[in-house]
Amino acid sequence: MTDVHIPDNYLSPSTCAVMAAAMVPVWAVSIKKVKSEISKAKMPQLGVGAALCFLMMMFNVPVLGGTTAHAVGGTLIAVLFGPYSACIAVSVALMIQALLFGDGGILAYGANCFNMAFVLPFVGYFVYKFIRDRVKSEKGEYVGLAVGSYFGINVAALCAAIEFGIQPLLFKNSAGLPLYCPWPLSVSIPAMTIPHLAVVGFIEAAFAVFIYLFVKRVSPGMVFVDDKKKARPIWGLIAALICLCPIGLLATGTAWGEWGADEIGTVAGGSGAGPLGYTPAGMAHGMNFSALLSEYAVSGLPAWLGYVISAILGVAILTIVFKIIGSFKKDKLEQAK
Repeated sequence: MTDVHIPDNYLSPSTCAVMAAAMVPVWAVSIKKVKSEISKAKMPQLGVGAALCFLMMMFNVPVLGGTTAHAVGGTLIAVLFGPYSACIAVSVALMIQALLFGDGGILAYGANCFNMAFVLPFVGYFVYKFIRDRVKSEKGEYVGLAVGSYFGINVAALCAAIEFGIQPLLFKNSAGLPLYCPWPLSVSIPAMTIPHLAVVGFIEAAFAVFIYLFVKRVSPGMVFVDDKKKARPIWGLIAALICLCPIGLLATGTAWGEWGADEIGTVAGGSGAGPLGYTPAGMAHGMNFSALLSEYAVSGLPAWLGYVISAILGVAILTIVFKIIGSFKKDKLEQAK
């Protein structure tokens, strides 16, 4: 996939440390905002939002260059709950993906959160708000969400491309060969941004508007209501997405920027260049984390069934995590509903 998820060993440890450090104040402010803005009853609803995000990222689609990509849903969650809540929801979803499914690196977690849990929802939300505040109608709301979603994921992809592309500039061995991601900005930026501008941005916008319309229809005035009967259609949507998620397996092709150390030397990174011809030392001898359900597969089961089981597990974990977080909140916030 031309994916915003960055695996381990593509970024240097120092780059990963800088990106993680950059996220610390973002997480700190976001946690403080969530404590004050999200009531105890609505915290599990934020978990459902995180689950929707998780499921959207499982729907891979073919894009330019024979690779695949997926939506994220960060702007959608930001519009439904606010950008700070979206930051926490997407961060937790990314953590589950990295630890349990090997989707995105452990060391690169901070960089992935910076791109998808910070840049994407905040850019998307403020573009949405800019349009909504000037087009004061239902149409402005939907156009704002679509345009915000498009811009959010494209700016996130650009950030990931820059993080990839600065590696060969900053980290080389004595022979001048890159230690980590070997492709410069002239390769990484078009490889990441062109498919997102041409395809992925529109998919992100379409997903966001469709889900927002559905949610608004079944829960007028608010995303996920406290009435369990009224919330059933939302769970019906999640169940449908779980059943349909194996469609993501139909999109074949190794992700740009996600080749393993055993194959990176044989692939061409883009811009008409031939195969790399070597494995960067930092990648060959870097971190090797084996997730329990790597690539959403369950040993001994067909790929489609493993995908469905992974989706169910991811949704269940995210829902439980946010319910547990909500259980620690004080009831005084209930007055703010």
